[in-house]
Amino acid sequence: MGILKEWKDPGILLSSIAISNIGNFIYLIAINIIVFQLTGSAAAVAGLWIISPLTNIATKFWTGSFIDYRSKRKIMMSTYVIRAVFISLIPFAPNMVVVYGILIVLSIANSFFHPASTTYLTIVVPIEKRKRFNAIRSFASSGAFIIGPAIGGALLFWLSYEITLWINAVLFVVAAMLLLLLSEKENIDQNKVPALTISQVVSDFIVVKDFFVANRYVSAIYLGFTIIMIFSFTMDTQEVVFTQRVIGLSEIDYSLLVSITGIGSVLSAILLSIFATKISLRYMISIGLIMMTIGYVIYAFSWSFLSIVIGFLILGFFNVFLNAGIMTFYQNNVPVAVMGRVTSIYQLIQSVVQVVFILGIGVLGDVLSLRVVIASLAIVMLLISVIYTCLVLKTDKKRFFLEDIN
Repeated sequence: MGILKEWKDPGILLSSIAISNIGNFIYLIAINIIVFQLTGSAAAVAGLWIISPLTNIATKFWTGSFIDYRSKRKIMMSTYVIRAVFISLIPFAPNMVVVYGILIVLSIANSFFHPASTTYLTIVVPIEKRKRFNAIRSFASSGAFIIGPAIGGALLFWLSYEITLWINAVLFVVAAMLLLLLSEKENIDQNKVPALTISQVVSDFIVVKDFFVANRYVSAIYLGFTIIMIFSFTMDTQEVVFTQRVIGLSEIDYSLLVSITGIGSVLSAILLSIFATKISLRYMISIGLIMMTIGYVIYAFSWSFLSIVIGFLILGFFNVFLNAGIMTFYQNNVPVAVMGRVTSIYQLIQSVVQVVFILGIGVLGDVLSLRVVIASLAIVMLLISVIYTCLVLKTDKKRFFLEDIN
């Protein structure tokens, strides 16, 4: 009973996030199909990839300033409700201009959700439980990665896309209602909440800059992780084209490949949630990163379905280790008081570089062969990962990875 009581609030929070993750994947499948059916244009579908980073660039300057002074739980609930309302409005959109307008609103809501949820998780989950919680959260995310598209595909096959989107909206409402079961963990004095002005945003930028300067190692580790994941994201944007045009896989082969990757991630998350306390944070991050990158290298040089399955299984399995480890490190080393602002600035940097990389790979793909581009990205990613691992394993930095309450 003691364990159940200790995990009550984290469990409710985890359930809310898991349900919203399933909703995210249903939405992702549905909106790609809907946009392609309405336009018949691959470019219109590709434009969906660019909405999120561009929206982040426009909003991340000030989202942190808004989040850090307000209730993170209420912000999360509000973003759930906003997403539910606007997803349910998509079937009534008269043209693609309105559809893209709705997608931008949804992306803005999501840009508030991530910094708020990261901070709220840190508040709700005690330090000694964070590694296991993040491992279980990875299990929920991996499960959603498999279940969400399957549910989305089945709903679209058996029902109309309108009903699929409305069911999707209901999931976000349920996720918001679960958060109502949690008590307010913050003491927010509304009289002391500063107005969201340009001078306030500039002041908060200075606070974040001071944090970066005072915590160079923590900043370098998380920024390095962000850069490495941009390489991963960039290769993922070309995944369908690479597997089908370069490797020669069919659409069925590709669907099977995605499912196998998801299964690998689920198995990894289950093992990690069981043995999380047995693996040090430094080794979780280091092993996860190196092995995930090796998986990408195998993928980049693959020549058959079997070889690419091996690469995807490795990267899917160890990606869970890396993400759970780096999230725990981040929560343990960034103060809650500035976490919303710091997270927003990191995501701003990530979004700017993502846009540059996506455009760059598009140009290089026309000049060079896609095989050369993907292989080059994978090799550079591996070299950066080796340097990064050396930084993580430095003996004199061991204190940053301790998980003791004190």
